[in-house]
Amino acid sequence: MSAGNDAGLTQLETKQTYGFNQDLYGNQLTETAKTAAEVEQHLPPLEAIKAYPKAIFWSLVVSMCVIMEGYDTNLIGNFWAYPSFVKKYGQYYPGVGYQVSAPWQAGYGNATGVGAFFGVLANGYLASRFGYKRVLICALFAMSSFIFILFFSKNIQTLTAGGFLCGLPWGVFASAAPAYASEVLPLSLRVYFTSYTNMCFIIGQLISAGVLEGLVSMDSEWGYRIPYALQWFWPSFLIPLMFFASVCSSKLEEAERTLRRLQSKKSNIDPKLTLATIVHTNKLEEELEVGTSYWDCFKGFELRRTEIACMAFVGQITSGICFAYNQTYFFSQVGLTTEQTYKLAIGGNSIALVGTFINWFAINPYVGRRTTYLWGMVTMTTILFIVGILNIWTSNHHIGMSQAVLTLLWTFIFQLSVGQLGWALPAEIGSTRLRQKTVCLARNANYLSSFLCILEPYFLNPTEWNLKGYTGFFWGGTALLTTIWTYFRLPETKGRPFNEIDILFAKGVPARKFATYKVDAYDMLQNAELVENVAHHHHGHHNEKTKQEFVESAGH
Repeated sequence: MSAGNDAGLTQLETKQTYGFNQDLYGNQLTETAKTAAEVEQHLPPLEAIKAYPKAIFWSLVVSMCVIMEGYDTNLIGNFWAYPSFVKKYGQYYPGVGYQVSAPWQAGYGNATGVGAFFGVLANGYLASRFGYKRVLICALFAMSSFIFILFFSKNIQTLTAGGFLCGLPWGVFASAAPAYASEVLPLSLRVYFTSYTNMCFIIGQLISAGVLEGLVSMDSEWGYRIPYALQWFWPSFLIPLMFFASVCSSKLEEAERTLRRLQSKKSNIDPKLTLATIVHTNKLEEELEVGTSYWDCFKGFELRRTEIACMAFVGQITSGICFAYNQTYFFSQVGLTTEQTYKLAIGGNSIALVGTFINWFAINPYVGRRTTYLWGMVTMTTILFIVGILNIWTSNHHIGMSQAVLTLLWTFIFQLSVGQLGWALPAEIGSTRLRQKTVCLARNANYLSSFLCILEPYFLNPTEWNLKGYTGFFWGGTALLTTIWTYFRLPETKGRPFNEIDILFAKGVPARKFATYKVDAYDMLQNAELVENVAHHHHGHHNEKTKQEFVESAGH
């Protein structure tokens, strides 16, 4: 477990940290940290849940902010086939009916992503300077204000501007939640609660699908205004709740008190052990010259970590999510009725939620991250090509339903694998000193890659390319490329503490050997050699500090 803080506990200042409480954080640091790591690695999930109930609660609260993003992004994708919405914001095409033009579908559909890109980038600085609590509360207030623009918009241009502004706080929510979870929870719960952000996304999508299905027959403007208005519900209770959130300080005495509050009173885990692990990992990363700025994410072996974190998140887009995930517009274009379309949308979100639970209880505890991600990509690639092949027989009226069912199967596989791990891996891959910024860069890579989705309205819109199921060939191609990257570049991090992951990356261990490579994060002589090699690589000469000096300083 590594602790988060109100202004960055993972960015400790050496003098403040190692000058404090010399009885514990003196010569005994390495042994204390090693003991803590052994305790954490052997802590079963159920025992961890009992030991850290408050940490779990606050992790869930922070992640709940993402429900709003899942809700609204699902609205956008489903509004293109929504009768009252397209009558208001679209135009009539003879022989086709009301349609929002492809350029405005692409514009509004991606405006939120542009806003979120800047929101994520800002959060990397703001969370470190002002802390999660202040930043999240301000973002919730901003979100509440921007919803007014969506609710009262008179045209698609105003709606697009409102979408951009709403994207700003969404970027904060999406990058804060997994980073916070990875910092306040122990190893055995890490993947569950970093990926819980994804579940919140699905919950938001499921709510919006249900709302749209219930209002789809309403012809008035309230058919689309009510779904927008419901977004005010979340800030109304999350804002007051966030004022009581537990956050840690960069001062060890205050951090220890906060960790005690996050634990159960019946827990026999000493917070001092947890802090010793944090200090040790921070010290190791300082010696490996891991910095704390965005620029440091692209230096030395951190560049590889940044690449992996970004590509793990990008894989959600390149796997075909813009086409196959809950695609009501695709359903409507292959001949399904409006009623069938929105019922399938609810079914798709329900399947996604079921896939998430199966991943939690049947896959994550037993199967590695790399294996899950790789086989998920292989399966989704196959499904996308089959959808494309089936389009050859479009004269058969059953083909449209078959393609729709295949996209539901794709949704299920997505949530068993890439959908969950796209959120979890960036928070796990990044070093502790750069975790928040690594998550921010990964989320922004996801937003940037989502600009591929600009093509989607043109693929499907009957007034443009009208490719229907043939679109599966394009996304099958991008998914295949991602599958190849996964095989050669994605490492296995299941069961690895953060300090072991640091060493594996510093040593340049190939991705396919991560799972079996033996490391001892507490072997000071071995780590001293590693530090010397890293310094030589960075500066072209040996570090001024000798191995013996490193070993002695590591004890302090």
